[in-house]
Amino acid sequence: MISYEPFYRTLQKKNISTYKLINQFGISRSLLDRLKHNKPISTVTINDLCSFLNCKVGDILVYIDDSKEVKK
Repeated sequence: MISYEPFYRTLQKKNISTYKLINQFGISRSLLDRLKHNKPISTVTINDLCSFLNCKVGDILVYIDDSKEVKK
């Protein structure tokens, strides 16, 4: 599973609000919703986010191996 939790930590560390992402960088609310709910986004979008935030891919997302979870 891909988690975008690092994205929100990066925003906080760089003191960038979602308001600024929407109004200054033109990020859509639907993209922010996709990130919030760990839904798929394109590599082009990941590239754009890294460019806007001047960060690495690892500052945007992390892979979590959920195949080892115990199924109930």
